[in-house]
Amino acid sequence: MSQLPTRSSSSIKLISIDIDGTLLPSAGTIISERNRRALRQAESAGIEIVIATGRRYAYAAPLIHPVGLKLETVLITSNGTVTRTLAGERIERALMPVERARELCGALRQFGGTTVFTFDRDGCGELVIESLKQLHARIALWVEANRSWIEEVRPLERAFDADEAPVQGMICGTLDEMDRAQAWLENSPFAERIEMHQTRYPVRDLSVLDILPPGWSKGVALEKLARRRGLLREEIMAIGDNYNDTEMLKSAGHPVLMGNASQELLASGRAWGWRIAPANDEDGVAQVIEDVLCNQLNVSVVE
Repeated sequence: MSQLPTRSSSSIKLISIDIDGTLLPSAGTIISERNRRALRQAESAGIEIVIATGRRYAYAAPLIHPVGLKLETVLITSNGTVTRTLAGERIERALMPVERARELCGALRQFGGTTVFTFDRDGCGELVIESLKQLHARIALWVEANRSWIEEVRPLERAFDADEAPVQGMICGTLDEMDRAQAWLENSPFAERIEMHQTRYPVRDLSVLDILPPGWSKGVALEKLARRRGLLREEIMAIGDNYNDTEMLKSAGHPVLMGNASQELLASGRAWGWRIAPANDEDGVAQVIEDVLCNQLNVSVVE
């Protein structure tokens, strides 16, 4: 991944923030009032707020709309493959070639039948799976929350009969299962033709392995946006909590890792010199932004 240019002293002009485990509390889907207030005040102070998530746009935007940010706010979704404004205007999209996606269907069946492909379209069929029952057994809450967008297709290869390319593939399972899946893919003919990012939940012994077009991540999408804005690396802060955030954090001049990240990732973050924020359940995002506003702009957040 290329890096943005730097200079010795720059103020923060853009803050890119993950959703799950970062903006959201550990339980529930409502962003706290303190986090909302901090985001709005940062925006009012001229700092651009960007949301960067593994969720697809339709699964992310309803969480962000109530915050009250401007409709031009940028959402980097599907782990970097789709960038839209909060109003829905598409800025950038990366597609996985249809033949590659079709080949992956057969290759991924060995990992428990939980393969999901995401298409950048609206309504039922945005998410395509082969077995609702098998996926429900692994991630029941996600299935129930997304049921209206899910279409079952058997065999899964038929999802590509219309030659429409997906933006993202995904499989899920235990931590060990997804480690084995990633290792298998890294040693397969797919290795040079895909990008992989895990989102790991050790307490639940659950991991989601996202499979993207090669060269894509939250970090790459953030860098592309920063170049459009003419921003330097030191003018960007990124806040996240999981492994799929690491490329985004590495691309920012001010990387911030949430205190609720796994112990393994926290150890890595400290070794890399990243700031460790309070946990998501302590409104860690708000505390970080409040520090930025106070130290950089001499602005106090109104309680």
